[in-house]
Amino acid sequence: MKTLTTGLRRRARWLCAAVLPLLLTGCLEVEQYPPWREGQYDGKPDDMPQRSYFHNDRLSWNAAITNRNHLQNEYERTQP
Repeated sequence: MKTLTTGLRRRARWLCAAVLPLLLTGCLEVEQYPPWREGQYDGKPDDMPQRSYFHNDRLSWNAAITNRNHLQNEYERTQP
């Protein structure tokens, strides 16, 4: 009789351990939408990279990105 109750307790523990994460998954969801106020996005406006770093000069920004890509290209760096 003692082994029967021990087996039931063990099964109950395994069942609780298996069901508890499934029950908690719905409780941990966070809000993923940006806040809106009066139909407009209520947040900091994002500046374009060429405006904030290159004084709104798009050509110099493109040149800097192209130069960075060429320096990171392993095929161009290993050619003799």
